[in-house]
Amino acid sequence: MHVFVTGATGYVGSAVVKELIGAGHTVSGLCRSEEKAAGLKAAGAEPLYGTLDDLDTLSSAAAAADGVIHLAFTNDFSDFEGALALDLRAVEVMGAALEGSGKPFITTAHANGHAVDQAVLAMAKRDIRASIVSLAPSVHGEGDKGFVSMMISIARSKGFAAYIGDGTNRWPAVHRLDAAVLYRLALESAPAGSRLLGAGDEGIPLREIAEVIGRQLNVPAVSITSEEAAAHFGFLGAIAALDITSLYNTAQASQATRELLGWKPMQPGLIADLEEGHYFA
Repeated sequence: MHVFVTGATGYVGSAVVKELIGAGHTVSGLCRSEEKAAGLKAAGAEPLYGTLDDLDTLSSAAAAADGVIHLAFTNDFSDFEGALALDLRAVEVMGAALEGSGKPFITTAHANGHAVDQAVLAMAKRDIRASIVSLAPSVHGEGDKGFVSMMISIARSKGFAAYIGDGTNRWPAVHRLDAAVLYRLALESAPAGSRLLGAGDEGIPLREIAEVIGRQLNVPAVSITSEEAAAHFGFLGAIAALDITSLYNTAQASQATRELLGWKPMQPGLIADLEEGHYFA
C-alpha cells in the first residue's frame, strides 16, 4: 500500500514510518521543515510539507493514498480545546477524501477527544475501514520524553524517586517499536469500527517503576501521601495516583487487540527498558 502518515516525524510516527517501509509499503509523511523532510527521505519516505491547518493538502494526500495513519496532534495545553477542534477538522477532511473507497483510516485516541473518536467510528458507515488505536500512557524506548522521563527528572531534582501510598496502582506501558507494529497491523487488517489498545505491559505497579529509577540514580524510592503528590510531581500528581489498568480495563482490551490482529509485543517491557540504562545516560 501507499500510506499517508501525519505526525510522521514524531516519536511514534517515525517508528511507524520505518515499520511500514520495512513491511514493503510506501509512505508519504507530513512534515513542517527541511530538517524533518531530510529525516523522512533518509528513512525512505516521501516528505509532504504541511500542517494540520493545511486542509487542502490533507485532502489531496489522503485521496492519493491507499490508506491513512493519522498521528499528528497539536499538543498545545494552553488551548487544548482548540487542538481538539483542529484535529476534528483534519479528520473530517481526510474522511471526506476517503469516503466510499473502503480504504483504511487509523487514528490515535486522545484525552477528551470523544467528538473526534465518534467522527472516526462514523466513517465505517461511509465505506471507510476506520479504527482507533489507544496507546498505553507510557510509550517507552530510545528518545522517550514522556511520563517516565519526567519522573526521572523529578527524582534527580528531588533526590528520591517517589510513589504514592503503597505504590500498587498500575500503569500500562508499550514500547514504541511494538506500537509501530500495531499501527501497521491495524492498517492492514483491522475491521471497520475497531477500537484497539496497545499495551505490552498491561499494568506495572508505580512502586516498581520508582524502585528501578531509584536504583539507576542511586537514590531511595520513597512513599509519599496523595496530599504530597501535587507538590512532588506537579501536574503528573493526579496521573501518578491512578490505577489505570483497572480504570480502563486494560488487560481485557489488550488481549482483545492481540487476538484480533495477532499483535505480539516483542520489545523489552518498561522495567527491562529502564534497567538497560539509556534513560539515565
